[in-house]
Amino acid sequence: MQGKIKAAWQVVRQLSGDDAYERYLYRYARHHQNHPECGCHPPLSREAFFRQWQDEKWNGIKRCC
Repeated sequence: MQGKIKAAWQVVRQLSGDDAYERYLYRYARHHQNHPECGCHPPLSREAFFRQWQDEKWNGIKRCC
């Protein structure tokens, strides 16, 4: 029963975007482990990540015409 609740909670977190930072860190780690020659910046802080996420979501024109 507890496993089903945990799985349902993960789905809710994914749909709401609550786990976006954890997914970002996971993808960042996978990319930089596979491409060490990249020499990129360190991962964004949680605050910087969500600030960038909000800016991309709300800034600029978001309509078709």
